[in-house]
Amino acid sequence: QVQLVESGGGLVQAGGSLRLSCVASRSIVSIYSASWYRQTPGKQRELVAAIASGGMLNYADSVKGRFTISSDNAKNTVYLQMNNLKPEDTARYYCNIVTMNFGSWGQGTQVTVSS
Repeated sequence: QVQLVESGGGLVQAGGSLRLSCVASRSIVSIYSASWYRQTPGKQRELVAAIASGGMLNYADSVKGRFTISSDNAKNTVYLQMNNLKPEDTARYYCNIVTMNFGSWGQGTQVTVSS
């Protein structure tokens, strides 16, 4: 079973930055896609950013220009750089990685943005 471990969440003031990391316990060199989702209580999980093999990127309109997704296959890690954070970005953030060998979700990391 492949484990994904997210880290980097925390409490930050509006306008601040955080970088989330998602480390896989197996190689992601054969990655198909890597995505970050977020969820708040009572709401559906929503896609924040995704990167597909070949480098295609996709961002939610609400984070375009502020968030950047990237991956380092050598470190089995996917990142989400979040700049100019807003209170409405407060959520639990989850990563999802799909390769030719596995598809997994992490347990999430909490991001709280104070106004």
